[in-house]
Amino acid sequence: MESTDARTAPAVIVAIDGPSGTGKSSTSKAVAAQLGLSYLDTGAQYRAITWWMVNNGIDVADPSSVADAAGKPDIVSGTDPSAPGITVDGTDAAGPIRTQEVTSKVSAVSAVPEVRARITELQRSIASAAGQGIVVEGRDIGTTVLPDADLKIFLTASPEARAARRSGELKGADVAATREALIKRDTADSTRKTSPLAKAADAVEVDTSDLTLQQVIECVVTLVEEKRAAK
Repeated sequence: MESTDARTAPAVIVAIDGPSGTGKSSTSKAVAAQLGLSYLDTGAQYRAITWWMVNNGIDVADPSSVADAAGKPDIVSGTDPSAPGITVDGTDAAGPIRTQEVTSKVSAVSAVPEVRARITELQRSIASAAGQGIVVEGRDIGTTVLPDADLKIFLTASPEARAARRSGELKGADVAATREALIKRDTADSTRKTSPLAKAADAVEVDTSDLTLQQVIECVVTLVEEKRAAK
């Protein structure tokens, strides 16, 4: 089936949630590019605010210090799926936010309600400004950020499959250690009081354990096109 021209197709808001290592980012970017939609990596925004906190000497283990600083950094997210940059106070942060130091601290910062309120507001404003529609990926998009999204998808995969993917992305990473880190992060994200990682009741679950990336992309593109056709 031919893809509908993005300029004439109805705008569609797609929420893609799920834990790390399920193929969320690769899938979301590819689907957005293929269908002419904007793209937002919400995890990058939480990494960006964490990176800013670390750089500015904020004690990320102290929720009140994190809460006090939550409104200070100016975070700007690019929404072009082929080059989704992110800046903090005008500085390109796309590389620095991917360090192990930021990765190890992002769950703690993300759990602070004031941080989530600030970033959620930012995410909603970006989604509402996307004229052709947008693919938004994260952990609480379908449940909290965009509960009225046109289509909600929850990607899952076995811990083993996810660890293999992540250690492939993180050069030289130990698969067993990566698996333990992923499970620890899942627990932190799933049990936090504010906007935990959870599957929305009306989300379509896609298990990516035994699928190639291309198969996952094709599956999601089909779901989006069906939703567009029904609008």
